[in-house]
Amino acid sequence: MKFACAAIALTLAAFPALAQNVKITPVGSHPGELCANDRAIIFEDPTGVRFLYDPAHNVTGGDDSRLGTIHMVLLSHMHGDHVGDQKLTAPGAGTCANSERVPAPNSTTAEVVAAKNAAMVMTRAMGGFVGNKVQGMRGGKPIGFCPQPGGVTTVPVSTICASQTDLGGIFVAKTADAPRGVEITIVYASHVNNAPPALLSEAQRAALKADGAVLEYGPATGFVVKFTNGLTVYLSGDTGIHSEMKTVINEFHKANLAVLNLGLNPGIYVSGAHAMNELVKPASVIITHPNEPVTEGGTLRPASRTAALIKQLKPAAHLAISGRTMEFDGKGKCVAGC
Repeated sequence: MKFACAAIALTLAAFPALAQNVKITPVGSHPGELCANDRAIIFEDPTGVRFLYDPAHNVTGGDDSRLGTIHMVLLSHMHGDHVGDQKLTAPGAGTCANSERVPAPNSTTAEVVAAKNAAMVMTRAMGGFVGNKVQGMRGGKPIGFCPQPGGVTTVPVSTICASQTDLGGIFVAKTADAPRGVEITIVYASHVNNAPPALLSEAQRAALKADGAVLEYGPATGFVVKFTNGLTVYLSGDTGIHSEMKTVINEFHKANLAVLNLGLNPGIYVSGAHAMNELVKPASVIITHPNEPVTEGGTLRPASRTAALIKQLKPAAHLAISGRTMEFDGKGKCVAGC
């Protein structure tokens, strides 16, 4: 019996990451609140892999002191409030309903990628757009695909690179000394994916305007991220309800935590409860992208649309409060900071 216990102890010691938690820190417009324009979130695996999901309008630029080390930047789609055609003037500037922003001609996504020397994890169409912006910021140096010996990219990467993934594609990132990596799969989102005119060239804007058109960059997406402690997170992106929430996200990937983007356009304020309760069925849900000021003094506003949706949710619901770090175990349960 003593030998068996010792063997178990040695096994656990050899894989410390398996027993640790994933840290999730929303980056919003106003510290301690969930505000109308909030989308961006930082994830940190127990092995040290860190990435930013949808920089949006929530950073002051690539040098935003709240970011820290960023190994990868994930982008779900090209709408201005995700790729970041504007940036914060300062955390807390403006109101929770309408933060104070200024134009970001290269996009906040490109600014963060360039400042952090990060890997871009997004479809090749979006990676081409962001990479072109980064290339312009860095004196024309081309952006190549990330090296993947054995199907794995070691972070931090030596130079900015693109993931070379599309719908269904998998990108694995690990630190040099970790026994395994973080697995990121691009999944379907029911949404459009047109680029904001402010980030296009004058010639392109004129050509589109002549025909009343928009420029699409392939499909909008979400992500499923499998962390080394067993946590499997569904990052919904902006999406309406769709059947793959059940067949792919739940039945195949078995996501146990969902980060749910709200919003009137895709209708998730109406269908979100059914999507979470009956299709995805996670243990917990993090609420973000509300398009309304959700909290006041850090407390949920009871008359908000978000509060009404939370009442309908069966999984534990947590607000993406800016600057508050939540910790989740491998089963999708919040164990700290919620």
